[in-house]
Amino acid sequence: MKHTISALVENKPGVLARAASLFARRGFNIDSLAVAETESPEVSRMILTVTGDDCVLEQICRQLEKLVDVIKVLDHTQDATVERELCLIKVKVNRKTRAEVIQMANIFRGEIVDVGNGTVIIEITGDTAKIDAFSRLMSDYGIEELVRTGKVVLARGLQAT
Repeated sequence: MKHTISALVENKPGVLARAASLFARRGFNIDSLAVAETESPEVSRMILTVTGDDCVLEQICRQLEKLVDVIKVLDHTQDATVERELCLIKVKVNRKTRAEVIQMANIFRGEIVDVGNGTVIIEITGDTAKIDAFSRLMSDYGIEELVRTGKVVLARGLQAT
């Protein structure tokens, strides 16, 4: 099962390494990871997406909470959240396909951020399913390069992230 976990941590060197090693020791691969400062420069928020068993993941979250620099850990798997990813895709184009690729990008509310000799770079933002769908469509044209941020989430309403 896919789990989305957020952890508020002190904004100090080494915190990410200690947290990631906890997952590695338990044999969990981190599917995506995004870390940045919060509204407070002393605190960072880590958003991790992992696949695994509920019981083991619950144990890892409890161990993560015990790390010195970790303030709070939440599993958002069952929560109502707003999630987004950013993706940059460099797609092969020629004179014939350039207009088609740009039209598809517009349909997905993507933005053309660079047009080169034989390629376009498209920026697209959305949930994981949207990014996956757009990537599948662009694979028909030939993806030269693709980079994605990790998933970022905020809980809806007054619920904490």
